[in-house]
Amino acid sequence: MSYKPAIMSASLGRAWLHEFDHKVQEASKAGFKGIEIFYEDLDYVARKASNNDSPSPKQLLDAASHCSEVCQQNGLDIIGMQPFLFYEGLKDRAQHDALIEKMKLWLQIVKILKTDIIQIPANFLPADQLIGDVDLIASDLRELADLGAAETPVVKFAYENLCWSTYVDTWDKLWNVVKRVDRPNFGVCLDTFNIAGRVWADPASPTGKTPNADADLARSLERMAKEVDITKVFYIQVVDAERMSSPLVAGHPFHTEGNPPRMNWSRNARLFMYETERGAYLPSEDVAKTIIFNMGYKGYVSMELFSKSMSEEGEHVPGEHAQRGIKAWKTLAQKLNLN
Repeated sequence: MSYKPAIMSASLGRAWLHEFDHKVQEASKAGFKGIEIFYEDLDYVARKASNNDSPSPKQLLDAASHCSEVCQQNGLDIIGMQPFLFYEGLKDRAQHDALIEKMKLWLQIVKILKTDIIQIPANFLPADQLIGDVDLIASDLRELADLGAAETPVVKFAYENLCWSTYVDTWDKLWNVVKRVDRPNFGVCLDTFNIAGRVWADPASPTGKTPNADADLARSLERMAKEVDITKVFYIQVVDAERMSSPLVAGHPFHTEGNPPRMNWSRNARLFMYETERGAYLPSEDVAKTIIFNMGYKGYVSMELFSKSMSEEGEHVPGEHAQRGIKAWKTLAQKLNLN
């Protein structure tokens, strides 16, 4: 496999508004070859099938069987399941232990889904709930890696920096953690939005950019190409975002008190690549070129999206998002001559 397009199930519409089966059908019809399963989709399938707002482990496993079958029928590989949230660096160690038990169920789920990757977004709980000790963060994640290594087949973990994460908000910090974890089945998911959205963009600024955006990003990408081991890049996500017409601060329609501006931006205004007519402005192609050409990545390229548009009602929503996503993939593949 060189490059194949994938999409995240949540990118096609919200789980509680849009049926999983319909979203998968639309993704397949558009031409996608793979899909990231969002846990909320699986949970919603379990709730609906069981008429239970708190599905049992067995009901979740049954839902995983259904989701796996639907994807198989529609010719889609499941490239991973995400997001395993709010895990590493917790002050509340009882909650840590509870999440370890939850992970044991996730390990059963991914086996049924016939995938071998679980994605972990870097923790973005408030700082007063976390311990910002990189050694503890790495130790917590190593514990998961060792659980996954004991499985047959081995389960891999793709750690992802979010541009608003409390401590691990850049690829540099992400890579530092991965090196400390030091396990063959623990690597990264590199996301063009979360890389450019931290170093280059600032939705709270009138310019939409950080003060030395272009120079800082160029230096950052150069270092990333030199430092990150490509065998640790388990898959990539390519995505853009809308430039805000006014700074995303208090009073802005997307502002939510207590959330960092970049979180509010991410949840409301991401776009597929090249959607300039919708306001896309990030240098996402530059990031993708670095990962693909300078670092030598080959594998699935996931067209990820989070946006207010996913919460629109109507059966047309998954199909529209699938078509937007595959158009972005085709443009990227043509511009970068991917095959």
